[in-house]
Amino acid sequence: MRKLALLMLVMLLTISTTVITAQDEMVFNCGTDEEVTINYFGDPVGSHPEAEQATIDRFMELCPNITVELNQSSASVTDLLAFYLTAFEAESSDLDVIRVDVIWPGQLADHLLDLSDIAPQEHIDAQLPALIENDTIDGRLVALPLRIGFGMLYYRTDLLEKYGYDAPPATWEELEEMATAIQDGERAEGNDEFWGYVWQGNSYEGLTTNALEWHVSETGDNFLTSEGDILVNTDAAVAAYERAASWVGTISPPGVVSYQEEDARAVWHSGNAAFMRNWPYAYVSSGESEDIPGFDVAPLPAGASGAGASALGGWHIGVSRYSENPEAAAAFAVYMTSVENQKHYSIDTSSPPAALELYDDPDIQESMPFASPDIVEITTARPSNFARDQYNAVSTLYFEAVHSILTGEEDADVALELLELDLMALFEE
Repeated sequence: MRKLALLMLVMLLTISTTVITAQDEMVFNCGTDEEVTINYFGDPVGSHPEAEQATIDRFMELCPNITVELNQSSASVTDLLAFYLTAFEAESSDLDVIRVDVIWPGQLADHLLDLSDIAPQEHIDAQLPALIENDTIDGRLVALPLRIGFGMLYYRTDLLEKYGYDAPPATWEELEEMATAIQDGERAEGNDEFWGYVWQGNSYEGLTTNALEWHVSETGDNFLTSEGDILVNTDAAVAAYERAASWVGTISPPGVVSYQEEDARAVWHSGNAAFMRNWPYAYVSSGESEDIPGFDVAPLPAGASGAGASALGGWHIGVSRYSENPEAAAAFAVYMTSVENQKHYSIDTSSPPAALELYDDPDIQESMPFASPDIVEITTARPSNFARDQYNAVSTLYFEAVHSILTGEEDADVALELLELDLMALFEE
């Protein structure tokens, strides 16, 4: 029965090719005429509920017989993955459509529908090829990309001008120098709460992205390569993490070792930071803050390798194999990742789109001047393709080891030697 249902789903949604008319009005087949309700587990960060609801409203105008209920997910991506895995192991039908982090396709593939024969081919071809490759596991397209993300440096243009700097820092050494000078100057004027640099130092996946950027900028390579080489226990890696540890309590708050994205953004939005490392989602709200007279963004600084590194992030959309309404769920996934909706969503959230053609769209260029079609070429992916279902264990070992260095619990050389041994043991199992 399940095979028959999936065959019917493929036939229905293949026929219902999504097209854009000359008037830019979407002609869309909803896959079912039945009155159904599906559950969508939305943006885990929880910072764009209006954009999420606007997407749902547009879809329900096209498909009034399908009610989409928005379920806000955990702000912790680590907790969210655990929630998904628990629900899927129980084959729960409570999850219809879910957000899939860029690093999760290999871990969730067995529980998600293959969308390669469901989404129209032109829909798939419109996305950045690297993202489709990322979402294809053993020949199955288990998710469709909605938006990409990448780490970048936010900086206060007014403060750089005030303290005589004509450009953002190109290296970590320059960042340290500028952050120190600006922090000292602002505190001398009475703002004891001002800090030079805020970032994500909590022991969670966000630290993996920050640490990966430090590592690659210093060493020139990933800490776990696509060939399976483990490169964490080197002098260059030690230098990268010791440098970051030196920021804690100097140019960064002592509490930065417990910061996640929203914690860093809160300090930045209050006007109490010169620099911030964060994702594109913080761009629009930064411009709306009355405590930030001026800001811009730049690539993250370079280390000894001579180049900076930016962790690739982003969210994709998957459909649960256990959904009781797979036709409706798949229709919503196809609509949400359509070029039309990606444009709306990108502008509403200042999140770079996954559809390649949108990078030439003047509205996109105006709303996010930092977005570039070449962004995939300058970002660094976390080693999820090699690690596959072991990635969560790899990342946990990695961020816990780095966190122990940041807090001073462990010396860098000792922590990295132990990390190397732990990773070797993990892949020998």
